Amino acid sequence: MSHIEFVDQTLRDGQQSLWGMRMRTGMVAEVAGLIDKAGFRTVDVTGSSMFECMIRYSREDPWEGLDLWRSWMPNSKLRAGSRSNCIAKFGLTPDSLMDLWIQTLVKHGINSFWIYDCLFNMDKMERLCKVVSDAGAEVVPSVMYGISPVHTDEFFAERVAEMVSWGFVDSVYVEDAPGILTPERATTLFPALVKAANGTPLEMHCHNTVGVAPRNYIEAIAAGINILHTASRPLANGPSLPSTESMVANLDWLGHTHGINEELLEPIAAHFARVAQQEGHPIGHVNEYSVFNYKHQLPGGMTGTLKAQLAQYNMADRLDEVLEEVVQCREDLGHPISATPFSQLMGIQAVLNVVTGERYSIVPDEVIIYVLGHLGKAPAPFNEEVKDRILDSTRGREMQDWEPPQPSIKELKREYGDEKISDEELLMRYLAPADDLEATRSKGPVPRNYIFNETSSLKDLVEDMLAMKRPKYLRVSKEDWTITLRR
Repeated sequence: MSHIEFVDQTLRDGQQSLWGMRMRTGMVAEVAGLIDKAGFRTVDVTGSSMFECMIRYSREDPWEGLDLWRSWMPNSKLRAGSRSNCIAKFGLTPDSLMDLWIQTLVKHGINSFWIYDCLFNMDKMERLCKVVSDAGAEVVPSVMYGISPVHTDEFFAERVAEMVSWGFVDSVYVEDAPGILTPERATTLFPALVKAANGTPLEMHCHNTVGVAPRNYIEAIAAGINILHTASRPLANGPSLPSTESMVANLDWLGHTHGINEELLEPIAAHFARVAQQEGHPIGHVNEYSVFNYKHQLPGGMTGTLKAQLAQYNMADRLDEVLEEVVQCREDLGHPISATPFSQLMGIQAVLNVVTGERYSIVPDEVIIYVLGHLGKAPAPFNEEVKDRILDSTRGREMQDWEPPQPSIKELKREYGDEKISDEELLMRYLAPADDLEATRSKGPVPRNYIFNETSSLKDLVEDMLAMKRPKYLRVSKEDWTITLRR
């Protein structure tokens, strides 16, 4: 039997997958202490896209919010993620700013980083992982899973072996962002990865898009992988990850051990369920099995984005046509792994192809940058006819001689208005438009709590919470009394 550790994804990938990164700082205040004590190996909390959304939509200073979360979870290892060559945007970020991003997050209490690159630019990944190591944080490079003729078990195992060979890797994170790994493939892939890791711990991060991620986790444990990524039940399943509750129960039934304090899971879940109800956010549910997901390979959240984009053109009924076009775009453009930025780039290109009625008549600059090779080498050859059409377009010819700029931090600060601005301010100006930053500042300090509306009766709240899947207990507290109901 094995001892299994958990990485909590409630505050990062759970809310990214289901709530569109609209979680505000104060929404965590009531349960941060419970999360801190629940026994997680690591708590994943942020990334550059979340910073952008906090400024643009929540009007909260993300640095102030991160400082509060760190103060509320003083005992937890807090994690952030980053692409190897870009923050927030779909193109490229100067190396100087990538380094500053890592170093400034460490200054604000992040002590673990997962670093990924869907094209497996190993030199870029190694460079940024070394920055993480030099900053004193945990180094966790990522293997992003996808299905194509070139993404074999051997391909992924070779990437793991190279990461481990760097000599400063603490664990390797294996992510199935679209949720398309089958249990059958897992039985060959996982042993190959464990062998390649040669004793370095592996972490499994599988989205439950087609409902098989929990089964894949069980296969991972059988292969010797002992770290699983999960989320609190209201922010789990569907496009998100398996719930902590279900996986802990599975481990109990299978005779494995873990360090999770199960009594703390229900109050955490009850809190986020109530937040979701008040905010109108969805609660995760296991999706029906779909073979089509294995074809288009888009993460669940990206499918929702495509629906919204098509609605702008009064073409919401053409989603399946767009998804079929995504399949063709990925093949045309060298089978990139379907996670940020390529899930977005392939999705946007597919929408443009369908909406215009003429394939590749309009191509975003980021796709041109990719075709020119600036994001890294494509896993497979491009469709030469498509490549020629893109590069022979007016914009393609204009960008033939473009090279990624590499300004210094001093030059960037001057570009963004003032050489004396703080590192935190520079990063915010890079991540969000000036108008959004100004609107955020006008809101004042970040609220330190979240106020629930008093529109529901106590009876309604009890009924809502008891409707959750077999809670072990329900605790209701007021200023001068507490009631605990147990099954």
